[in-house]
Formats: sequence, structure tokens, C-alpha cells
Amino acid sequence: MMETMSSDPPLSPRGRAVRRITVVVLLALVAATVIAFLVREGPDGGATVADPPAADVERTRTEQYTVDSTAADRKLVQTVVRPEGDVADRPLLIFLTGKNQDPAQIGGDVMRAAVGRLGDRAPIVVLPANDGGSYWHDRRSGRWREYVLDEAIPAALRRYDLDPARVAIGGISMGGAGAFSIAARSDRPFCAVGGHSAAFWPAWEGSAPGAYDDAEDFRRNEPMAAVLDGSTRYGVPLWLDIGRSDPFVAANRQVADALRRNGEQVTARFPSGDHDGAYWRAHMADWLAFYADALADCA
Repeated sequence: MMETMSSDPPLSPRGRAVRRITVVVLLALVAATVIAFLVREGPDGGATVADPPAADVERTRTEQYTVDSTAADRKLVQTVVRPEGDVADRPLLIFLTGKNQDPAQIGGDVMRAAVGRLGDRAPIVVLPANDGGSYWHDRRSGRWREYVLDEAIPAALRRYDLDPARVAIGGISMGGAGAFSIAARSDRPFCAVGGHSAAFWPAWEGSAPGAYDDAEDFRRNEPMAAVLDGSTRYGVPLWLDIGRSDPFVAANRQVADALRRNGEQVTARFPSGDHDGAYWRAHMADWLAFYADALADCA
């Protein structure tokens, strides 16, 4: 079949320049829209799903206490979702929130129902507070990784008399990337690491404003590059899930593929969904079941 030739006259140099400027402006508008969406992540996305079963919620309760953090130089509230009754010797899940998320909201009825459904296998879930945009690494605003490892975890273990050998870490968005970053740079052996809509950034130039202090801070703390080049090994059950309409989905697929190449035991899921509360609430029970299984099997 012969190609149909266009009869349009060729553009003048000025016309080509105008077209290039138009394309650049459109691309900039798209990028600004995506970044604004990510920066405005907010408490938990605001979407609604069906209420969890009241019986599961009632098997748990929430508590709060304060850690006077030297690393972050402030008092920080710890939100706890725990089963009713004696919790001594249970495992611990440290669950890191996303940008501007309220730990008390994330630890609400949906998480409580997911914990209650696990019965004797349920971990104690601690959601540490941060400054809203720490990205969970040591930086100018505070030593946030140190706070999690040396203050938040030991305080929870002591307070509830938990099993110090069974600790897992995970989180949403900023918290998901933070969990992978902390686990990669910690001497503490975690039983499992999970990222849910994890905010992985392939390059400093594309990261959201404020996520990292500068290019050097990004290089030291963003976990994606070290997974891709094979220099990070976790050696424990890993979990990644993200909605197919989420702006971070391509980066998460890259990380999941690299983890498999590195021989890691990773569960990676890419269901329908976006970067919002409806997605997170819909999958909360799956996340908690993963952590409970990994903690139960952890030696």
C-alpha cells in the first residue's frame, strides 16, 4: 500500500520554533499537575469505601503516647492499633505514613478491622508521627531514620513487652519509600518490608519539591537506585503494590523487576486504582495479612 503524502506546506523556522515552545509548555503543565497532585496527598485521599465489620473493629483499640525524640528534636505522638487483652510477646509492625497523612486517620477503623481479623496472629501496629514531609530519612529537618530505629521501635518494644526479634516495617507513599530506605540502611534485621503506593523517584530532578534537601541528600537516601544496581539486598519477604493509575506505577514496576532479578522474595501487585485513600483502604487487609504471615514465620 502506498503511503499518503501530506499536502501541508513545510513549516517556516519561526513556525517550527513556535511549535517547539508549545510542546514544552504543554509538557511543563502536565508535570506541574502531577507534582501538585503528589504534594497535596493530604490525610488519606478523602474517598469513601464500605464501613469495615464492627465486630472486627471491636476486637482492637487505639492508643497514643509521646516519644521525646532527641533525633528529631521534638515530642512526637505514637499512634497504636492493638488487639484487646494481653499483648506481651506479640510482634511489632512499624507503619510509616505518607506526606501530610494523619497517623490517627490511617490507624482508624479500616486498619483496626484488619488487625482484629487476624486474631492471635495480629501484630501491634505503631504509626510514628513525623513533621508531615520528612520522607523518613536523616536530613536538615531532623534525623528521622534514627528516630524510627533508635527511639520509636525501642519505645514500643518496652511499652508493650513485645518480641524484639519480630519487627516489620512498611508504609504508604512517602512511608513506603521510607520503609525500604530505612531497612536498607539499618543494622536491625526486619522480618518484612512493605511499600504501598511507594513514592520512588528515579532521579533527583524529577522528585517532588521538599522530598529531599538537595541532590546529595537524594543520592544518600532514595532507595530505588541501590535496588536497580543490585547493591541493596533485603533477604526477607518484601511487598510492593500500587494502583495502575498511580503516577508512581512505572517506578514501582522497575523496583519490583529489579528485586526479582536480585533474587529477593517479593510479592508485587498492580491492581486498578489511584494514589488515594480509596485504594489504600481497599487493600489494607491484604497488607496486614502479609505482615502477620511474615512475622509468624520470622526466626
